[in-house]
Amino acid sequence: MGDLRIYAALAGGKWRSMLSYRASFAAEMLSNLGATVLDVTTVFVLFRATATVGGFTLAEAILMTGLTALGFVLADMTVGNIDDLKRYVRTGLLDTMLIRPLPVLPQLVFTDLPLRKLLRVAFGAAVYTLALAANHIHWTPARVLLAVLTPLGAALFFGAIFVLTASFAFWWVESGEIGNGFTYGGRDFTSYPITVYSNWFRDLFAYALGFGFVAYQPALALLGRTDPLGLPAWAGFVSPLVALPAVAIATLVWRTGIRRYRSTGS
Repeated sequence: MGDLRIYAALAGGKWRSMLSYRASFAAEMLSNLGATVLDVTTVFVLFRATATVGGFTLAEAILMTGLTALGFVLADMTVGNIDDLKRYVRTGLLDTMLIRPLPVLPQLVFTDLPLRKLLRVAFGAAVYTLALAANHIHWTPARVLLAVLTPLGAALFFGAIFVLTASFAFWWVESGEIGNGFTYGGRDFTSYPITVYSNWFRDLFAYALGFGFVAYQPALALLGRTDPLGLPAWAGFVSPLVALPAVAIATLVWRTGIRRYRSTGS
């Protein structure tokens, strides 16, 4: 409970500092919202040219986009600021966190919790909810549970990718662009039906790296559609579990990096 109070104090301090400049905070929230709106708008623009993409209608594709948008912004708002780890490593600021009797990762999260992204979470939830309503889903208890768990599983998965790629800074300080290729690139990949991608690219990102289980497979299960790529129907219902090995790998790499860290200049 003592640790929770400390984390709450860190988050509260961040909240108060942002509200000290309310106009700036409001502008940041609106600009952050714009990025997510553009991601969703791109899908609508694509469907202006064709009725189906990869064998899926607009409503079905928006369901995948909504799942991705909500899961990604939840991860981005909670652990997305860990991208700044490279600056902490390069300047030695990480030392100040290591000497405190608290885990480093929660300190990084709560010290700069990006509450300016709250509108993005609300927008992602709205898109997902509207997409569920726009599709003719035969609701069963299993599908209701899947609809609730899938965005949370997606958030865990993307959060693990954020932590994993940020941890590269312990070995290679200027590794940010590689990390963005998997975090933001993964978001873009999962926003569309994976049937639109070429075989080798799809096999690598969708199956080897697990991105196909973030939105595509769960969407198929919710829609009651057979996977044109041949995976069984139950794959969609267990898809949120792909977050567990991702979290385990990210935890292992993070702990290895922390143990390896020897302060700046080493």
